[in-house]
Amino acid sequence: MNKVFILISFFLITTTSKAQENKTYKFTLEQAINFALDSNYTAINARKDIAKAIKKKWETTASGLPQLNGNISYQNNLKQPTTLIPGEITGGDSGTFIPVIFGTKENANIGVSLSQLIFDGSYLVGLQAAKTFLNYSQNADEKTQLEVRLGVINAYGSVLLSGELIDIIDLNIKNLQNNLNETTAYFKNGFVEEESVEQLEITLLDLETQLKNSKRMFVIAQQMFNLALGIDVESDVIMLDNLDSLTQQNIRLDFLEKNINIEDNIDFKIATNYKDQRLLELKLEKSYSIPNLAAFVNYGTQANSDSFTFLSNNQKWYQSSLLGINMNIPIVSSGMRSARTQQARIALEQAETNLKETYQNILLEINTAKNNYRFAIEVYNNNKKNLNLSERVEKKNQIKFLEGLATSFDLRNAQIQLYNAQQSYFESMLRVITTKADLETVLNTPQLKEIN
Repeated sequence: MNKVFILISFFLITTTSKAQENKTYKFTLEQAINFALDSNYTAINARKDIAKAIKKKWETTASGLPQLNGNISYQNNLKQPTTLIPGEITGGDSGTFIPVIFGTKENANIGVSLSQLIFDGSYLVGLQAAKTFLNYSQNADEKTQLEVRLGVINAYGSVLLSGELIDIIDLNIKNLQNNLNETTAYFKNGFVEEESVEQLEITLLDLETQLKNSKRMFVIAQQMFNLALGIDVESDVIMLDNLDSLTQQNIRLDFLEKNINIEDNIDFKIATNYKDQRLLELKLEKSYSIPNLAAFVNYGTQANSDSFTFLSNNQKWYQSSLLGINMNIPIVSSGMRSARTQQARIALEQAETNLKETYQNILLEINTAKNNYRFAIEVYNNNKKNLNLSERVEKKNQIKFLEGLATSFDLRNAQIQLYNAQQSYFESMLRVITTKADLETVLNTPQLKEIN
């Protein structure tokens, strides 16, 4: 009975494990993006950076709030110190000394201290810096999300492209195999030369090699897509969108007329954050020249004994308390504070220059992205026409070849032209999708479909 139970348990565990390993995902492109924003490894760490920044902000805030600390100490003088007092005090001779031991062998102290910062320029600057750092972390997270989204679109499209190339090459192989069979029959009957058969065989071998490579590339593209999603690279994923529909959704020339706001660009936001941080560093250095003020209250109780009696009810404890104010006034630093302030001012000037450069770079990126997107659409339309022409030319050459009006060389050239046109057409479809995504990224308007 125990053996049967063990076998059943082993079977269930094995089955469950295999089910987990063979988990299949199904995604539209939009669903894949949303999934990746939650599961992508880089996106996860970016969110953790925000969480750290929030805690850092509270750490800075708490440093200016009341601080309460307690202390307990116990001392046992294993060998009490001896003090010499003049002998005259006890009536002894002048110039003599009497060894005396003061105090008790053991003592204990219990104290509580409360401190409150009243004014500190660096604290006020620190609060601003913490807020700025949090804003930077949020912008960094936004940039990560844009990059993750762009990576998913590229990876999703690459998988679809690889699949389309496999399908079209497979179809070409089947058509070519039929041609080869017909040509071989003609050759056996003496209607065509052996060279015609050999030309088709060469073309067929090339296609079969391309098919093998395309299948390998398809596997790699799938694994790269899985990595972009943040799932196991060996997981099975089914694409619910197709390359043609995504291409049509992304052909939106009106998107090129969208209003440009450089301040929406994430790189501009981050560059602004950097400038703000340098400004706060300058303020911080200046704050070190301003006095700071703090108040404190201390309360303590002390007990003394020649033996450990501190837990006894009869032990006497002596209380003390203290109220005070501390003011630290910077006076002379021999130019050290001035040098650090000048360094901070130079760093701020550099950040301002960097912000201006970033602005110009973004303008260039936007113009380049618009041009690439417009060009991708134009190439797609041209490749679509070229594909139709190549299909007609190839069919005509097939008919001519079978009728003896065209050579095998002419047919092979027409076939190669068709195959190249097919590949260029599918690649141009992916180019439309990716250039649209590039433009959306630089404009920080990530929308896949409808543009309102």
